[in-house]
Amino acid sequence: MTSSSSHHDPFDIVIGGGGAAGLTMARALSVTLGEGARIAVIDKAPLPSNGGGTIAAGNAPQDLARPGDPRAFALSSSSKRMLDILGIWPHLADQAQAVSNIDITDSSLNNAIRPKVLSYDNHVKDGEPASYIVEAAHLTHALQNAAANDPALTLIGNTGIDSFKADETGVTIALSNRDTLSAALLIAADGRRSSLRRAAGIKTVDWDHGQIGIVTIVAHDKPHLARAVQHFLPAGPFAILPLPGNRSCVTWSEDAARARAIMALSDEGFLEELRQRFGTRLGDITLDGARGSWPLTTSLARNYFARRLVLIGDAAHGVHPIAGQGLNLALRDVAALTEVLADAARLGIDLGGGEALERYERWRRFDATSAAAAFTGLNKLFSNDMILARTLRDAGLGLVDRLPGLKRLFVEEAAGLTGDIPRLLKGEMV
Repeated sequence: MTSSSSHHDPFDIVIGGGGAAGLTMARALSVTLGEGARIAVIDKAPLPSNGGGTIAAGNAPQDLARPGDPRAFALSSSSKRMLDILGIWPHLADQAQAVSNIDITDSSLNNAIRPKVLSYDNHVKDGEPASYIVEAAHLTHALQNAAANDPALTLIGNTGIDSFKADETGVTIALSNRDTLSAALLIAADGRRSSLRRAAGIKTVDWDHGQIGIVTIVAHDKPHLARAVQHFLPAGPFAILPLPGNRSCVTWSEDAARARAIMALSDEGFLEELRQRFGTRLGDITLDGARGSWPLTTSLARNYFARRLVLIGDAAHGVHPIAGQGLNLALRDVAALTEVLADAARLGIDLGGGEALERYERWRRFDATSAAAAFTGLNKLFSNDMILARTLRDAGLGLVDRLPGLKRLFVEEAAGLTGDIPRLLKGEMV
């Protein structure tokens, strides 16, 4: 990398953001656009050196997952199919825990017994698990190494995008390291607080749920038997997600003030709070890593594209984590946009033109908006201790529990196998 302003040969596409959505997007485009595609990924954080002629600031190590990251993701079977066809899943399979069953309870915090109000088998029609739990560090490792070994990708780490200017011929991108790039299209994969979205003048609809999400990983005495548990407690949902071995990831929504007090406790104090909610089904628990927290909000972009800029993932729609679908929604964006751009390339249509981007927005807006509304509604319905509300929701869950066809529909929906599904999510090459 030079220390003065420089220009590089034009890229087809530049992706702003090197997280899960951005790196999956890069790999999907590389696989589908074919030989000769030139794609760059930009991120303020370090990115690994790669075989595509990296111009990153410095040589970053191959494994740059955040140390001590306690998060885990519930990947749907459709997301798994896409990662498989992109050559990423084989490097994740050994670290992924299939979920065989899901139990749902609804009780007060101090209830000694938490009866199951809904329980269901978590497999789709062909017998495949509908979801897999993968730790964030393992997912990051697999995505970064796939990108590092892809000659179509140029990874530019330790720098951000200062500004960009779009016209009828392309987009010019100024980086904070004083480099200048040009491309047909800029993809914003830079998260809920997307600076690229703001720079394009795209407004959002936002609301704060008054909750903080807490996440940690625990070890327990007894095996989980691949069973996930969702406790609906008055302050918010408390999920126990199985991991390989006698370990589970806990994702916990709590009233904001109470959550800040809990996060300020010592490890032992935090563990006692956790034990109250975790229960004794898996025996005693111990912390198996760091803990993290973040405010729970919802953010929906009013538009998914501007001139030669398109939004994916949390830059387009940040949702409540009650159903664990945030990453799956982002990967649906990746699959849809990849298919749209691959079709445009075959027809000789401008990759950054409005025709392709309008098709992507039509495809993704309703799904993401309806999912955000559903998750917000579920959180409001279950995050209270009103007797009438609990009676009605428990009656509803009990009815679902007695209707196998309805349970099957819910499983297929969570697996990402309903609606207008992009081909990558079916495990088909575009």
